[in-house]
Amino acid sequence: MSKKALCIGINNYPGTHMDLSGCVNDANDWAAALSERGYSVTKLLDTQATKAAMVAAMNGLLASAAAGDDVVISFSGHGTYQPDSDGDEIDGLDEALCPHDIQTGGGALTDDEIRVIFANRKLGVKLLFIADSCHSGTVNRAAPSEPEADAPRPRFMPMGNWMPADQLPRTRAGNLMTQIAVQPNRVSPFVSVMLKQQGDLLLSGCKEGPNNYSYDAKIGGRFNGAFTYYALKTLKTLPANASYADWHAAICGYLPSSSYPQSPQIVGNSAARKRKVLA
Repeated sequence: MSKKALCIGINNYPGTHMDLSGCVNDANDWAAALSERGYSVTKLLDTQATKAAMVAAMNGLLASAAAGDDVVISFSGHGTYQPDSDGDEIDGLDEALCPHDIQTGGGALTDDEIRVIFANRKLGVKLLFIADSCHSGTVNRAAPSEPEADAPRPRFMPMGNWMPADQLPRTRAGNLMTQIAVQPNRVSPFVSVMLKQQGDLLLSGCKEGPNNYSYDAKIGGRFNGAFTYYALKTLKTLPANASYADWHAAICGYLPSSSYPQSPQIVGNSAARKRKVLA
């Protein structure tokens, strides 16, 4: 059995006015923690994390894994939505991760694309997907924040910051939509693909649905994702036989908080939740 990981962190989003501060630190911190636990780790940071590179790295990692192997993929960066192109979303939106080149030619990495990547691996490969990003229904352009601001910033990129205006959703009258009502109880392919594979787990910084965000934070003078910071903080103090359910409960001892109103999510079957953490 081998243990392999891919850690992606993107602060720099050219052309979007939506740069972040803590995502590269997140990726480096996840890589260090996983290396200590015996994982062979590959990283994609900022300019390395184009859409093509992310797809190639995910495909390569999963293709090299055999039955019984443990694979971890962590992503820290912006999440977004885009109009659904194949009719499989009840709210007309595909959930997506934002690569470095989302606005400069690469586009978003959608849940449909990720579902195909994950589904193509060999049977018996156990996958943990850690997502420190967020998704919401707004298409308003967000104002840029001060680079040294202590206030938390949502890791969500509105469609208006990266999609051409002629591709943005519009009302029947042809006016640009400023808000999209995301179905509160929808189950995205991000979740459904994890449920369909034995042993799969998703740990994410916030719940799905409108007004749920993961935050870029400055804690102790250093930028991180709030979820990543507390996930790694609690990882260090977990008992040797702790399960993923135990880890999630420990993280929820810190989040949500008054500073970071996000509720971390764990998705997976009962057997997966009871599995020993990063064993």
